[in-house]
Amino acid sequence: MTDRRTEPRRRLGACGEACAANYLRAQGYRILARNVRAGGVEIDLVARRGLRCVIVEVKTRRTRGAGLPEEAVDARKRARLVRGGAAWLREHGWPGARLRFDVVAVEPGPSGSLAARHLVGAFDAGDL
Repeated sequence: MTDRRTEPRRRLGACGEACAANYLRAQGYRILARNVRAGGVEIDLVARRGLRCVIVEVKTRRTRGAGLPEEAVDARKRARLVRGGAAWLREHGWPGARLRFDVVAVEPGPSGSLAARHLVGAFDAGDL
């Protein structure tokens, strides 16, 4: 049974991920995977631009009442993403490839539609 309180959040998250994927494609990224698990970690988007593999965490907010979307990517989440990104590379035959970790913050824009803000290289595995 679906919880009526979580369903709107799931829909918002799915819309945010679609917005982020569309934004990244428009910027020349190729989306390799969406909502995948690797090393026990859920990864929102795996993208590629040139030879670089990019693990993308998407954070979507209706308002800034809880702060900026990117502020929700705390040290614990970053560590999980680093672990998941490394596992994804191993599982897909890219061991040793260079990884970058980006965040795409999605919020309502001026016209009410969702707008994406891309934080390229938002954190690094060495930042932990």
